[in-house]
Amino acid sequence: MPNEPQFYDQDGLRSLHNHDFMQDSKFIKAYDRGVKAAGGLNYNWHWRVHTCLWAARHAYHVEGDYVECGVNVGFMGSAIMTDLNWNETSRKYYLLDTYCGADEQQLLEEEVLEGFIDKNKDMLSSGFYVSNAEQVRENFKEWAGAVIVEGRVPETLTQISSDKVAFLHIDMNNATPEVAALEYLWPKLSDGAMVLLDDYAYYGYHHQKYAMDSLTEKWGVSILSLPTGQGLLVKPPQKRNLLSKIFSGRLIGS
Repeated sequence: MPNEPQFYDQDGLRSLHNHDFMQDSKFIKAYDRGVKAAGGLNYNWHWRVHTCLWAARHAYHVEGDYVECGVNVGFMGSAIMTDLNWNETSRKYYLLDTYCGADEQQLLEEEVLEGFIDKNKDMLSSGFYVSNAEQVRENFKEWAGAVIVEGRVPETLTQISSDKVAFLHIDMNNATPEVAALEYLWPKLSDGAMVLLDDYAYYGYHHQKYAMDSLTEKWGVSILSLPTGQGLLVKPPQKRNLLSKIFSGRLIGS
């Protein structure tokens, strides 16, 4: 008799497919560092974190710094920086957030009608949303390359001084600042840069998906919808002018 299947069943995802990454010591170390950032709370985001770490690792082969828009307590950023041994790099990791929940003035009318204001207030009152940036600074002080940027996106995007970005994680829980972040940073993304959208396919966050689809359609690229609720986008190589290829000697036979 074959062994009974071991289901992964958390965070809106139920699967009997292989998920042995949960026993991987490197993954456990990174995930536990995220839990520590959250004050010991385990959100059972294992497959979401696994996906995020995969994207961050691949971005490490791409030129540029890392940017996270929507940090909260720093769960994902802490896991990534632990996994990549961040102090051994010379890269910067920009961490942008209001550090006091979503800005209700940025909500779409549809999001307001669907109760996002009450949800935002509940998240703050319950302590799920951080309300003290100093707590986040304390969490990230072990990494020299961590840059805490406090304030509202898109106004704070100009504080990203990097010309090249290899990894972008967006998780601001409403459409307006998320679209603004991707639109502003798109020209800075290196070829092959990884863009991970935390709530793209997540239940109840469809306005973010529609807005992102509308934006990326203009660029002729599409977002991969993941069963974790995330969305994944890879910056494709930019088309180069034929003459520039000729003069750079890159044409076959040159």
